[in-house]
Amino acid sequence: MPLHSIEMPRAATSKSRGSELKRINAFTIDVEDYFQVEALARVIPRDSWSKMEYRCERNVGRLLELLAERRVHGTFFVLGWIAERSPQLVRDIAAAGHEVACHGMSHKLIYRQEVAEFRDETRRSKAMLEDLTGKPVQGYRAASFSIVKSSMWALDELIDAGFTYDSSVFPVRHDNYGMPDAALEPYEIVAPSGRRLAEFPMSVANWGALRLPVSGGGYFRIFPYWITRNSLARINDREQRPFVFYLHPWEIDADQPRVRAGLKSRLRHYTNLSRCEARLKRLLGEFSFAPMREVLAGTPVGGLVRAQG
Repeated sequence: MPLHSIEMPRAATSKSRGSELKRINAFTIDVEDYFQVEALARVIPRDSWSKMEYRCERNVGRLLELLAERRVHGTFFVLGWIAERSPQLVRDIAAAGHEVACHGMSHKLIYRQEVAEFRDETRRSKAMLEDLTGKPVQGYRAASFSIVKSSMWALDELIDAGFTYDSSVFPVRHDNYGMPDAALEPYEIVAPSGRRLAEFPMSVANWGALRLPVSGGGYFRIFPYWITRNSLARINDREQRPFVFYLHPWEIDADQPRVRAGLKSRLRHYTNLSRCEARLKRLLGEFSFAPMREVLAGTPVGGLVRAQG
């Protein structure tokens, strides 16, 4: 069975300065706190999360302010653990006009879960978010992009749970995730049952034989800004496809507590935190963004995903 079947949505465009048309890209936030990331999982066990300094509400609030200033709406993939602790935060995200989507419950990598565990966590977090917002939750993103070849079974669980799109596939090689032979543009991914689900993969720019991950997150902080900017412009202009940008609320929080961890983990987590917000403001001024479901749809009623709610 082929890994994927490509079906491009109609490109969404909007007027920019002058008469130039700009491609609209997906802006996304993975709503989790600094102590929940995979890079620090070895030194911060889940049973200690409730004892950690909680900073997510403050950081999401700042992001909501920044997006309102720039008149940008996006998709917030909310972790169920956060929704349980901060239900009003979820309501605030939805009230501000952003799409609320699902980031699972416990931030446990899918390929380390049993099917029943994943099914229960996913349905529970989806139902919670729908109860809080009063709107259908259409989108899903796995913890640390952990839908890989060994966890493709999760796609059938997502379809059964009622999701209409996924954004968990990263077409690169990485020690924690990656499907390097996956398509780079939005497509229909084939689940083991043969059913299909719209997939918006994390963005990778082609520079010759090199696939450069430029979707955001640590890559946005660690790479010089010009690399991100030029690569994303290349995806829009030369490769003629929308990209997906993602960030975590803790990435604009330079004052977050420092945790003792290995060198690689510290580099991934703490590099350029103090520069991230300024870079984000610049990015929002240079590209056009919308919620992921709208970019996938192309129009409110067409394309791969029907925009609802």
